[in-house]
Amino acid sequence: MTEVELVAVALATGAALGLTDSERGAVHDLYTGLRDVVRQRLARADGGYGVGGYAVRVLDAYETDPDVWRTRLLNILTSSSVETDEEILAVARAVLRAERRTGHVGMVGR
Repeated sequence: MTEVELVAVALATGAALGLTDSERGAVHDLYTGLRDVVRQRLARADGGYGVGGYAVRVLDAYETDPDVWRTRLLNILTSSSVETDEEILAVARAVLRAERRTGHVGMVGR
């Protein structure tokens, strides 16, 4: 899995849990932090998609339907160089580690 795919999977995992399971507070809190830092990165990135507007809209749409928006989000994340942002990568890994402890990782975003 590439770093960009790692971020996308963590976003999909956190979004799915945040919408369906209030008992997974720690995962949801980590996801919210990830989403916010990615949103900030996209809002100030150009990457050929305009100054953030389109990229942030794709991020929001990805939360509700990752299968449909996955390719667009991967392109946007790649063009905004999230694979070099250690803060984003660390939080994405933390989301997946926390979810792995619950036993449901890998079922979202595929």
